[in-house]
Amino acid sequence: MKSSLLNGVKTYAPKSREELIDYAMKHHKIMIAVNAEKILHATNESRHIINRNLGYPDGLGAILAFKKKGVENVIKIPGCELWLEIIKQYYKSKTFYLIGGNQEVINQTVLNLKWEYPGIKILNYRNGYIKTEDEELTLIEDVKTHKPDIIFVAMGSPKQEYLMEKLHQKHKATYQGLGGSFDVYTGRVLRAPNWWVKNNLEWAFRLLKEPSRIKRQIHLIRFVILLQFKGI
Repeated sequence: MKSSLLNGVKTYAPKSREELIDYAMKHHKIMIAVNAEKILHATNESRHIINRNLGYPDGLGAILAFKKKGVENVIKIPGCELWLEIIKQYYKSKTFYLIGGNQEVINQTVLNLKWEYPGIKILNYRNGYIKTEDEELTLIEDVKTHKPDIIFVAMGSPKQEYLMEKLHQKHKATYQGLGGSFDVYTGRVLRAPNWWVKNNLEWAFRLLKEPSRIKRQIHLIRFVILLQFKGI
């Protein structure tokens, strides 16, 4: 699978979701979503943590950056869809461990998954509020004990990436950082309707719902301008 440096952020260019999933499963990778914000605001620290792992194009910004570099046939893979695609493909044959959200959200996530995917093997789960080193060490030991095949961590960046790397050092599995995907899955956060998503206008829908996001959206405009006239 090919990759390119987008403002120094190594991002893989899968031609399908299946290619990305197969690669991550085969090599026990940590999957990290790459979007315009992560490319534009990349620091040495954020670059290193993505470059050590498997960055994939989560947003339109990453796709545009690939095209600017002449890389074609790359598809956008939203992380909030990817984890469910992994579950759909592997829930009958693999085991899972979930971390993230508050207690109510993680409880509802597990209930929904068990209803939607009968027989799914969720070995354990916990909320994403890890407040002490002892709690973190207890979690790491629990993961080592259960030995899940696939681990989802929904805590937001960069917390989830740091935790996934610590876990990965002790237990080789396939990991994916999910941000707020559990909130979307349980209906606590409304995702854009399909038309907005298919037409790459999800950002506009979110802006309409949350006008306070305007400061973040301005950075996306800056990203497009820089991409057009200077490249990334």
